[in-house]
Amino acid sequence: MRSLPLPLALTARLSPVVVLAAAGWALSSGPLAAPQAAAHKPAEEKTETRAASAPSTATATVSKAYSAAPAPCDSVAEKTIESLVPGAKARGKEIPSTDTKLRRTCSWNALKGYDYRWLDVSYEVMESDEAAQKAYQEHTGRKSGGGAVPGLGDSAYSVVTLTTEDKQETREGVVIARASNALVTITYNGSDFESKKAPGTDTINKGAIKAAKEAVAALEADEG
Repeated sequence: MRSLPLPLALTARLSPVVVLAAAGWALSSGPLAAPQAAAHKPAEEKTETRAASAPSTATATVSKAYSAAPAPCDSVAEKTIESLVPGAKARGKEIPSTDTKLRRTCSWNALKGYDYRWLDVSYEVMESDEAAQKAYQEHTGRKSGGGAVPGLGDSAYSVVTLTTEDKQETREGVVIARASNALVTITYNGSDFESKKAPGTDTINKGAIKAAKEAVAALEADEG
């Protein structure tokens, strides 16, 4: 097999150190990071005044379907990893998080021959359905051109984009799903370094949605 120089951007993806740093940045302050105000805003307190002679207050209790993020590296079946990221280790690599109870991400990536694939599965658990819904709307609002994914969580959105750098194409699919007070985000992309082309839109979109369905199911099963 002949060696083939990789474009600068994709060479960076293949470096484990840079891969982890980039993924950590994306989670903490990048375009997929949930707004801090939504993630840490305390539950609003509602008060009710009864008789004037005996005033009292009652604090509303926020009901949360999910209290912790599941293990992301166990969220997608081994068979699915083999299909979406050929050559990757089934277990994947969990990305360090500042709060593993609320935010967890697992990453798989591999170069098999000239074909490169990358998959991220991320969970974020928030303090209420309302906070998760607000974050969901903000995330999807920044990613135009996609569409709804029926039957996935309470609401889900999928978008596929194509980028070209140094004549090398990369196609990336992102699926964002909300299930009660939790967000599940899937990032799946690929390139062919021999043809300089990217996988087809359907291939990337269907792969991202398949991973998203399994990740949401793992969230529901973990809490159950």
